Amino acid sequence: MSVSAAEFLSSKSFDATHGVMVMYGPERFFRPEILHCMLGTSGEDSESSITRFNGGQAEIRTVLTELRTVSMFGDQRIVMIDDADDFVTAHRPVLEKYVASPAKGSLLILDVKSLPKNTKLFKLVEQHGVAVECAELTGVNLLKWMQRVAKEQYGKTLDRENAALIVQLAGDGLGMLLQEIAKLASLVGDVVEITRDDVTKIVGGWRTETTWVMLDAVRDGNSGKALEALSKLMISGEAPQKILGGVTFTFRKLAEATERTRAGAPLRDAIAGSGIFPNAIAASEAYLRRIGFERASRILQLLIQADTEMKGGSRVDPKLLLERLFVRLAGEPVVLSGT
Repeated sequence: MSVSAAEFLSSKSFDATHGVMVMYGPERFFRPEILHCMLGTSGEDSESSITRFNGGQAEIRTVLTELRTVSMFGDQRIVMIDDADDFVTAHRPVLEKYVASPAKGSLLILDVKSLPKNTKLFKLVEQHGVAVECAELTGVNLLKWMQRVAKEQYGKTLDRENAALIVQLAGDGLGMLLQEIAKLASLVGDVVEITRDDVTKIVGGWRTETTWVMLDAVRDGNSGKALEALSKLMISGEAPQKILGGVTFTFRKLAEATERTRAGAPLRDAIAGSGIFPNAIAASEAYLRRIGFERASRILQLLIQADTEMKGGSRVDPKLLLERLFVRLAGEPVVLSGT
């Protein structure tokens, strides 16, 4: 059997009769989660029940002896090889033979960075055991994982847009995201749904609230208010790249809505279908009607240009680049000095 780490954890079940488990891939976060899930299912109560070897020092004869030794208490014997890439390379033929006929009542766990799927060993593990891929979570898969954690661990509903907002504010580190979801679940109390306001206040703090005020001001054509909020953020030490990320998070949805109207969708339907938060649909519609289709069609181009310039494509001060972008997105002529 071959599954992703997210699928394995979501299933909440592990067939303890499997004689071999391989955890492979770059994401270290999942390893202890998988072990906890596996130990709970096999009837063990802690990782102390595992006999562990370092892959760079383990001897194959010692490992096999340990696996074939019957437990005095009748429990499953679990042997784990940490950092097992070199161990697998050195003893591949012996491991292939063992995986094809593993010792009864024992479980061998190999923790490796990689195990190519076209190898004989991987195919044998699929046939006689379980291979769990610990890949880095990105994009939609990351958001789905966050939604599952919120629902299964805390009984909270977290929609995809708010999950994406948490990533925007806290980054994509799984440990940090898990902490933020736990914090949200605790602070919203008995309320089931985690809302945008919850995320803004709890994850982002005053800087996030200021960012939303700034973005709303750009959308509403109030450049003065937007530039004032930008100055506060910059003085507080907020990185220009992070501010631009927040701008892109919001305005690329408006760019998508514009493209949907090009394909014939009614404007309000196009906005709703682009992931705009429900309480911002009316204001977003007013914004797009105010600046007109031609300017709205250039939103994505402006965002890409700003990103390129921010990454070294321009010698202009990042704050001035953001000011110029705000004025252009607001639909006003650019009159800033020094740009």
